[in-house]
Amino acid sequence: MTLQAQKPVTGGEKDHWLAVRPRLILASAFMLFLELALIRWTGSNIVHLSYFTNFVLLGSFLGIGLGFLRVGRSRRQPYYSPVVLAVLVVVVSAFPVTVDRNTEGILYWTSLGTVGPPAWLILPVIFCAAAVALMGPAELVGRCFPELPRLEAYRYDLIGSLTGIAAFTALSFLSAPPVFWGLIAAICYGLLLMPKPRTLYVGLVTVPSLVVVGLLLAETLTPGAIWSPYYKVTFKAMQLAGVNVTDIAVNGIPHQQAVPAAARLQWEAQYGLPYDRTTKPPKDVLIVGAGSGTDVAIALSKGANRVDAVEIDPKLRELGGSVHPDKPYDDPRVTTHVTDGRAFLERSAEKYDLILFALPDSLTLVSGASSLRLESYLFTEEAMQAARAHLKPGGTFSMYNYYRESWLVDRLASTMQSAFGHKPCVDVVSTAGQQAVITAGLTASAQRCATEWPGAAAGTPLPADDDRPFLYLKDATIPPIYIITLGLILIVSLLAVRLVAGPYGRMRPYADLFLLGVGFMLLETKSVTGFALLFGTTWVVNAIVFAGVLVAVLAAVELTRRFRMPPLPVMYAVLFAGLLLAWLVPNAWLLSLPLPLRAVAAVTVAFLPIFAANVVFAKRFAETADATTSFGANLLGAMVGGCLEYAALVIGYKGLLIVAAVLYLGALALLPRRNAAVG
Repeated sequence: MTLQAQKPVTGGEKDHWLAVRPRLILASAFMLFLELALIRWTGSNIVHLSYFTNFVLLGSFLGIGLGFLRVGRSRRQPYYSPVVLAVLVVVVSAFPVTVDRNTEGILYWTSLGTVGPPAWLILPVIFCAAAVALMGPAELVGRCFPELPRLEAYRYDLIGSLTGIAAFTALSFLSAPPVFWGLIAAICYGLLLMPKPRTLYVGLVTVPSLVVVGLLLAETLTPGAIWSPYYKVTFKAMQLAGVNVTDIAVNGIPHQQAVPAAARLQWEAQYGLPYDRTTKPPKDVLIVGAGSGTDVAIALSKGANRVDAVEIDPKLRELGGSVHPDKPYDDPRVTTHVTDGRAFLERSAEKYDLILFALPDSLTLVSGASSLRLESYLFTEEAMQAARAHLKPGGTFSMYNYYRESWLVDRLASTMQSAFGHKPCVDVVSTAGQQAVITAGLTASAQRCATEWPGAAAGTPLPADDDRPFLYLKDATIPPIYIITLGLILIVSLLAVRLVAGPYGRMRPYADLFLLGVGFMLLETKSVTGFALLFGTTWVVNAIVFAGVLVAVLAAVELTRRFRMPPLPVMYAVLFAGLLLAWLVPNAWLLSLPLPLRAVAAVTVAFLPIFAANVVFAKRFAETADATTSFGANLLGAMVGGCLEYAALVIGYKGLLIVAAVLYLGALALLPRRNAAVG
């Protein structure tokens, strides 16, 4: 391997007050931290992004790739980055958006109307601004690469990325508001951008940073606003029909109300119907989606002796404990579990008289996955089978919500019929919004229906399953809005690469590295969604998975640096074997394992192909003639992989393994003969 350091070509970088290694770690950490912060903060204020989370991710990947490709083409410091970040924060703060609940053909029915700029206007602005903002830190990272041996530079880049994840995870754990994200960004810009000349530094770094911190501080100090790891939660006390209630919104969308049990039962029949459909008073109750506590209070008022309350969001649970008029969480009969509902069902051995899915509508997608909602795995046939396994003799399972579409009610009822082996009770409380309650007893004799459900209407989609858990997607297609938007993203990306990096011929020798980036993004998506199913869709699991991916990459780099690894064709064979193993091992088998064994098996299955793919990348990257261009091509491939994630809507997450295998075959075919020969 040729691992000789190259001379820097950017001019002035060798005069930076920070040595190259700590500067590379800091810039890489800042790059990943800023990416995560933008995804989190923009999604909290532009609600479109709660359902298009990876659009900011795609913009970030584009910007990072462009930042690397820009290295060597300019001697100027990337002062544009803090300026664009400030502009983005000003625009989002001035024009927050809520989402139209009745939009057809996409994955949500949640808000009461649209306030703010339309999606076709605000989404491109945020995509482009995120790309340009991330281009600055990426350019700073890229300028360090020529000063170090290839794999050593990649190693410190990975260490920095892990540091960025750790910092953002720590702030999430502490429920830190966004002003802290802004302060960290300001500090990193101040440390990384050299103050020469001083007036330019003040105008292009200090002032924009103060604008960002000031606006985020104002948002942080908004009365009734708290930040959970998932949402910006806002609440206010109000009176409704003479009753004191607390109205709670998340990410700008009305979400739930803390209402006394007696008032809620009087106002809305759906809350009492699960108890009316049982043949015996439930004493042991499990509530998934406990939220601010109204459903827990109702269970207690119905005579429950024990209530297990499962809520994924710790801040919603804390808020319920402090503001709910009935104080249900103070009752000794209630035990709280802050976790994912499906994960609780898979881990617990408890049995219940009633299991209730109480409006578990997350209103957001899992960060890093194109179309997986936090509650997606709750509504699959396998999830309802898991709920059935937790029922006592004579027990019942029930769910209710405003389902918005009649076909969605029929789909859920059909799913419950498949899981329980008999027709459920279906009560459509109101056709306006399809407010419905669906209940199934452990046996047909354990439920008491008002009328018999006639069965699903013609054209009702099949039940969702753990491979395609897209409950709200009626047809196995990619919605037109996604196709159009992704097409525009790719066109903008092609133009941006040509404008910033010059002719595409500069990247032609690294076409295989581009395909490696595409395939790796699909593997990462499969890992995130797979671990969400096996261990829960919580933010902690997601952070661990992202960190685990980087650790696997770092392990591949370290082994490649220190030991002579097998030739590239052999490593490709290991990669394909890992993909085959991931294809053959069923999720049902993994879920049947005890938790420690499940963790070991899941890590082996998920990270073997990731490890092998990164040994391939590390060996190939070490031999490239141009470190920054080759790495930039790989990152742009990851952006294209982010677009290909949406294929899961049609072929399922398991199908992404086939797409990845085809991409890796293409990368192997494009491997330069010299690299294939000497490996």
